Amino acid sequence: MSDADGSPPEKNNGVDGSEAPEFSPSVPEGSVPDQAEPDQAEPDQATPEEPVLDEPAPDESANEITTVIPVVPANSEIPTGPAVPATAAVPTHAEVPAGAAEPTQQFEPVLPAVAPEPVAVDQPASKKWVKPALIVGGIFAVAVLAYGVDVFTSSGNTPRGTQVAGIDIGNRSPADAETVLRAELAPKLVEPVPVRADDVESTIIPASAGIDVDWSATLAGVNEQPLNPITRITSFFSSREVPVVSTVDQAALDASMTVVAATSDRAPVEGAVVISGGEASGVSPVVGRALDLPGAAATFSDEWSSGDVVDLPVEDTPVTVTQAGVDRALQDVAQPAVSGEVVVNGRDGKEATIGVDQIGEILTFAPDGSGGLAPQYNTEAAVKILAPQLVSTEVAPKDASITLAGGAPTVVPGVVGDLINWPETVKDLPVLLASTGSRATPAVYAAVPPALTTEGAEALGIKEVIGEFTTGGFEYASGVNIALAASVLDGAIVKPGETFSFNEYTGPRGAAQGYVESGIINNGRPDKAVGGGISQLATTLYNATYFAGMEDVAHTEHSYYISRYPEAREATIFDGAIDLQFRNPSKTGVMIQTITTSSNVTVKIWGTKAVDVESITGPRTSPTTPDTVVLPKGDGCIASSGAPGFTASDTRVITDHATGAEISSNTRTVKYDPVPIVKCE
Repeated sequence: MSDADGSPPEKNNGVDGSEAPEFSPSVPEGSVPDQAEPDQAEPDQATPEEPVLDEPAPDESANEITTVIPVVPANSEIPTGPAVPATAAVPTHAEVPAGAAEPTQQFEPVLPAVAPEPVAVDQPASKKWVKPALIVGGIFAVAVLAYGVDVFTSSGNTPRGTQVAGIDIGNRSPADAETVLRAELAPKLVEPVPVRADDVESTIIPASAGIDVDWSATLAGVNEQPLNPITRITSFFSSREVPVVSTVDQAALDASMTVVAATSDRAPVEGAVVISGGEASGVSPVVGRALDLPGAAATFSDEWSSGDVVDLPVEDTPVTVTQAGVDRALQDVAQPAVSGEVVVNGRDGKEATIGVDQIGEILTFAPDGSGGLAPQYNTEAAVKILAPQLVSTEVAPKDASITLAGGAPTVVPGVVGDLINWPETVKDLPVLLASTGSRATPAVYAAVPPALTTEGAEALGIKEVIGEFTTGGFEYASGVNIALAASVLDGAIVKPGETFSFNEYTGPRGAAQGYVESGIINNGRPDKAVGGGISQLATTLYNATYFAGMEDVAHTEHSYYISRYPEAREATIFDGAIDLQFRNPSKTGVMIQTITTSSNVTVKIWGTKAVDVESITGPRTSPTTPDTVVLPKGDGCIASSGAPGFTASDTRVITDHATGAEISSNTRTVKYDPVPIVKCE
């Protein structure tokens, strides 16, 4: 085969400079004939047959070159120089280097259309694998021996590379392993273990948290020696961690987790808008955090021995208001609300204002359930600010009354009020606060009738005295208190069906209201207190209503009998504890009139007489002897000669005033304790 330019290739020379053989069959490098030494063939081996080349016959062209491949006898020497590939072209006119012997014969090579495959001489497989097999067998034998020695020497010990809580107990007897483990792990039970809940760090002493080591269960997890050779080999270069099995006092562990939670838990901060000092500001929401108590307890019991910080699980406590909700409420509602004062225009040029610094008392915000904030308008607070500023423009209603100035009842007409309708006036408060322009609104006035109109007073039928009673014999201090309380009761009207309460009508009766210290009955003995003596007014009122035919709702007799009061027909009173109540059962109203002097008090009940009342007092029965009480001299001791106790009764008979027919008859029995003999020594 020629090069691309048509000229024959140069003749191939040997590596050592000598001319390469003209015919070199291709033999694989390192291969030798079967059962032959490398340098000579077997003497009795037959010469292989000459290969027959299946090639096309040359055509008539003078340019066709035919290559003849010589057959090398089996006993011929195989050249050691580089082989000429079968496909290489042999030059027909090779130049002979100067001084080299001229070849005796020139061969005209004939180039085949397809280069023939090189002839390979096979070597037996048993010969090729003997040496590698011996090497592998030797290695295996050594490995088996080493494995057997390792198994024998470690038999009964813990597996090599075994660690518990980072403590190496590998390749030790079980007893030795337990000794080492107890010596190194037990002290960790009383050492603080760092724990972390999110970004809060603290420590827990395992023993104090009820943690102990279950030594048997822990060592049981070590297992026996592995027989897997790969596992035994890797144990020289690696370790296997066996977990510590802990015992837990759950109550103590939970208590320790609660202590951690006290410092790690963080309440959520709800998004909010705050208005203070005339300025509105937003509070950004912050998600809360709570220690997962069951999870934290389980994590600590599992990981306390690891030597690392134990991360305790926490849970987020969500918020209901988002930052977007805060921003929206601040921009759309709060900031416009504090842009100026709100004005309410009253009559006669009067006006009331809600200052910018007071807006926060009226406008607040609450979560709307959708991540936002809903404005809350406190109209009561607004009225409390505005009403005093416009009270001078109002006319208060006044109830009709009945006067006895002329000796007979006369109706004093009531006054219809002209008051500001505050709910109507402030109903547009949200609109006013949202406005950045005019923030003024007119006060809405409305007529307000009195609770008792003139017509109502005239219809009550208060025209005559239907019951009265007088008591006396009180001391000066008691007289002061009686006169003060009587002035409050004077003119009180009880409408048909209404119930009157002495304590509710007079209100508190203390020093602030002008009452003074006077005599009372305390635990069956005479004593003193502010407001003393009022019981005499209560007894007088009770008897007046008794004879007026009023219904007794509640009254209490004194614990022992006082001679200036009728037996079984008297009443005591005590501010906030013992009350006197009666109900008006008639179809007309009644009015209370009180008259006081320095020595007595009279109560009259005015109305329309419909009934007559008779009192029947029964005899005293079951007398009792007083005890003697000795007290130290001083202001706290009031001497008394005492009096016997007894039981008395009173029967009230009510008849119809027009017909005289009996309507009712009721008896009340009262047991009076003896008045103790008090000696001051």
